[in-house]
Amino acid sequence: MGKLQTFQQFLASQGAEIPFLGFVINLIIAAILGYILSLVYVKYGRSLSNRKDFAKNFILLTMTTMLIITIVKSSLALSLGLVGALSIVRFRAAIKEPEELTYLFLAISIGLGLGADQWIITLAAFFIIVGIIYLKSLSTRMEDNHNLYLTVNSHNPKKVELNEIVTVLGKYCSLINLKRFDETKEMLEASFLVEYESFSQLNESKRDLEKLGDSVRITFLDNKGIIGAN
Repeated sequence: MGKLQTFQQFLASQGAEIPFLGFVINLIIAAILGYILSLVYVKYGRSLSNRKDFAKNFILLTMTTMLIITIVKSSLALSLGLVGALSIVRFRAAIKEPEELTYLFLAISIGLGLGADQWIITLAAFFIIVGIIYLKSLSTRMEDNHNLYLTVNSHNPKKVELNEIVTVLGKYCSLINLKRFDETKEMLEASFLVEYESFSQLNESKRDLEKLGDSVRITFLDNKGIIGAN
């Protein structure tokens, strides 16, 4: 009984006062870094999803993570309570590409670092990572200037098969790179990185893809947005 009381007293004495000014400064830094991260993702991200909509979550995610860590680090009891809460709450998000998950982890890492008052290390790591992202984008920019993102959707009653799409593209594209493939009983969606030698080849491939079925929908995109759709 005495050991139980001692442990309860230990938990009760673990609370620490959080400096208000330091908390506000860290929160502002978290918001700024989250905003910069969203700009980096929109400009240099290679995801086929709507990057602008996805990037809007980074600021709130960074600030929320920083708030949670700041609170729980001041008390062992709150830390144990967080473990219990996480066993109940389930976070589910439609993450289709590894790049999206990478940026989410980066936003969470910023919040963790600032919540632990390690803002110098957090800032240094953040700008080094951003610098690496920028240098990596330079090495692939020339290649991507001539490439297009092609998305082909098909629904029942006549769902097109993936090998049929690849066969058509093989006739006209000098480069075919499958980036994403989703298939259910009702639909098929395939996203490719393709390269054409001429605009006439693009039109011919579009015409042949449309012949595969009435349910086929085709979208061509570059890094700036949709350039052609049916």
